[in-house]
Amino acid sequence: MQGSPTKALTYFMDGAQMISQPGFRRFIVIPLLINLVIFIAATFALVYSFQHFFEQLIAWLPSWLSWLSWILWPLLGIVFLIIYGYSFNLITNLIAAPFFGLLAEKIETELTGVKPPDEPFSQLIPRTLARELNKLWYFISRGLLVLLIFAALFFIPGVNLVGACVGVLWSCWCMSVQYVDFPADNHQLSFSDLRQCLKQQPLTSYPFGGIVLLGCMIPIINIVISPIAVAGATIFWVREIGASKP
Repeated sequence: MQGSPTKALTYFMDGAQMISQPGFRRFIVIPLLINLVIFIAATFALVYSFQHFFEQLIAWLPSWLSWLSWILWPLLGIVFLIIYGYSFNLITNLIAAPFFGLLAEKIETELTGVKPPDEPFSQLIPRTLARELNKLWYFISRGLLVLLIFAALFFIPGVNLVGACVGVLWSCWCMSVQYVDFPADNHQLSFSDLRQCLKQQPLTSYPFGGIVLLGCMIPIINIVISPIAVAGATIFWVREIGASKP
């Protein structure tokens, strides 16, 4: 298998360093404001949903299985945090996609000295939103299958960890696809071709998505994680994926 977790971490850290530079700050102001609003709404929804669901689940369990609460609480906590980070990420990117596309373009120009093909803003906005909806359908349609696998294995001791691992890997993959798609879209690379490129370097793609997912799960940090992820994914694209394209 190609790729390296070390490269994934390097791209992420380099991305964080790049967006802190003055020339890039104007590209992240609006996305950060969007993230702040979504963060407040999503965090309240997480706390309420988790508490309500856990109380209902404990009430449903027979008394002789009450000891399972000690196992279910951390397991459900992790699941809800993944859903929280995943949902936060999808909503943010659906709204802020045009701005992230411009950020990816600016970073690539800074790295290579060559600007991606120009596109009028009037065409950029509807096209990027349409592509985000296409990605959203991909994530939801396949995510439902992953959810069914997790649900089927949830109450089988030991085996339920396999379901959790499948869910985590799927979420990592989605995060990688989501953010590398911004520079790929600037070059009109099809969504299916992008996925094939990422599959060729799984040891970079999955760890990079995992780092982003972890950041999305941590309140406050998730407000700034999206611009960093766009920057890191663009560096990933320039150094490896885009460089391998004809």
